[in-house]
This record gives sequence, C-alpha cells and structure tokens, in this order.
Amino acid sequence: MESKKAILVIGAGDATGGAIARRFAREGYIACVTRRTADKLEPLVAQIRSEGGVAYAFGSDARKEDEMVSLIEKIERDIAPIEVAVFNIGANVRFGITETTSRVYQKVWEMACFGGFLMGREATKVMLPRGRGTIIFTGATASLRGREGFAAFAGAKHALRALAQSMARELWPKGIHVAHPVIDGSIDTEFIRTNFPEKYAQKENDGILNPDHIAEAYWQIHQQPRDAWTHETELRPWNEPW
Repeated sequence: MESKKAILVIGAGDATGGAIARRFAREGYIACVTRRTADKLEPLVAQIRSEGGVAYAFGSDARKEDEMVSLIEKIERDIAPIEVAVFNIGANVRFGITETTSRVYQKVWEMACFGGFLMGREATKVMLPRGRGTIIFTGATASLRGREGFAAFAGAKHALRALAQSMARELWPKGIHVAHPVIDGSIDTEFIRTNFPEKYAQKENDGILNPDHIAEAYWQIHQQPRDAWTHETELRPWNEPW
C-alpha cells in the first residue's frame, strides 16, 4: 500500500478530467475518477485499463459533504494514499441577470465552488500528516472576469480562485502544492463540436485547447520542485483574445 499512490479527479468528464486521469495513470498513479453517475465513467476506466493503468470509478455528488468525506476515506482505506486531488467541475451556464433565479445561482455556486471547498478540505486532512501532495482547482475565463450573462458562473469561479489562493498561502509552507490553472478558451469537446461548429473548425489550426495538452500542464505542475512552484498559470490557444 505504501508504494501505491492515487490521483482523485472530481468531475472526470469526457475531455479535460478524463485526460488528466489518463496522463497520471500512465505514470503509475491509480486513477480514482468521479461523476454523479459512475456508469458514465465506464469508457474512461476501460481506456485507462487497456493502456495498462489502474482506475476506479465512483458515483458521487461533490456538493454533498457526507459523500465527499466517505469518498476520500474509502480511497485512503481501500485503494491508496491520495497524492494528487483535482477539482474539475464546470457548471458553466448563461442567464441574463433578471433570468438568474436564486436556485440557479445557488446550484452553480455549489457545483463550481462549494464542492471544491469540500474536496480541498478533505484532501488536506489526509495530505497534511504526510507533508506532501498536490491539490489543483481548474479555473476558467470566468475566474478572472465576469461577462454579461455569467453572473452565477463568474461569481462561483471567482470564489473558487479565492479559495485556492487562501489554501496555497496556508499549505505551501506545509508541503502541499495548491495550484489554480486557468483554462481560457474553447476545449476540444463534443459540446463544442456540436454547438459551435465554426469554433470547432479552428481545431485544424490549433485554435482550440487539446485536453491532452491541458493534462500535460497538470502533470508538469505536480512535478515542479517546491523552490519553483506555480500557483496560477493560464492556458489558452494562440488565437484567443485576452
């Protein structure tokens, strides 16, 4: 058990989260991946295993405190110590301010920020006694600036960024690397391909983000020596305005 190490990816979808899990699995990490429904993770787990890696899928709601506590306890007890924890839930929705109901605002905050707090807190609890670990919160354009129609999403992502900053200042001196990469641009996903075909066409010219390249950046963050740690880095295609 001591020689094993796990990566936990909260929100391991078909693009970025899955790519991160596969990248770390290639390095020998046991990939523990979550979505609300574990069945949707079967293709990802099968791919990791077909490539010689080890993976486990969990159906878990990141907004539920008891589920997050139980999830991390189970991984630590039955699988391996969590060396890396990644929070990768999106919750990107667009509503005009007058159409943004209190229910929408609260649920976006729960998914994009509160779940990150729960993961970060529980991951910290198991990493602190070991004096090492990496906690990564995936940021977005909305982490840096709020645009029209994105009051709920930008508010949640700003809050997640503040959480990451506070945790980094507290935990870096204790050996835990907390980072907040900002993904600023469209990602090569089925959603972009289907709903924004003109944007997706830019893939041929490296105009949208490749999930595997994002995952490589996460791996490099984890590999950094602590005399040159990154807290926030921005990843965007060459043609993205900023």
